[in-house]
Parts: sequence; structure tokens; C-alpha cells
Amino acid sequence: MQMDKAGWHRSKSLEIPENIRIIFQPAYSLELMPVEHLWEHIRENYFSNKILTSMEQVMDTVSHGLVELGSSEELLGSMTYFPHLRISSLNAT
Repeated sequence: MQMDKAGWHRSKSLEIPENIRIIFQPAYSLELMPVEHLWEHIRENYFSNKILTSMEQVMDTVSHGLVELGSSEELLGSMTYFPHLRISSLNAT
């Protein structure tokens, strides 16, 4: 699991299951966090040039974007399966 170095991710009371390996990303490196690319894609493709008047519309728009992303394995992989994660997943097995 890749995480930033937020205090709650490094807490001594955090219990990490044996089957999870933590990889901390360098400070100020959002481009290394796969989820940031998903949010950028959703923002650019589903929210640009729109005025939403309710939180329900926002939630519907996000849900629609996530469903479409989930249905395209190739697109999703291209935005999230970075070389540094491939190496880490190979080392974990």
C-alpha cells in the first residue's frame, strides 16, 4: 500500500496486517500517488465547464466517472500501475 507520510499513517498505534507492505512516498510528490490521477481525470472529464447546484449532482457526477473508469481496465491501469508499484508488488511476492 502506498501512502503519504501523514501523521496518522505513521502512528505507532497503527496496526498493519501481515499481508500489507507500506511504501511511503516522498514529500510533495502527488504525481506518485495513483489516486491523484483518478481524481484529476474525473475533474477534467466530468466537472469541467459545468455548474452543479446540489451535493447530489456532485455525487452523481463522481459516481458516473468512477463507474466509467472501472469499466475501462486499460485506462485505469495506465493511470495507476506505475513502474515503482510494479517493482514493489514483485518484491512482495
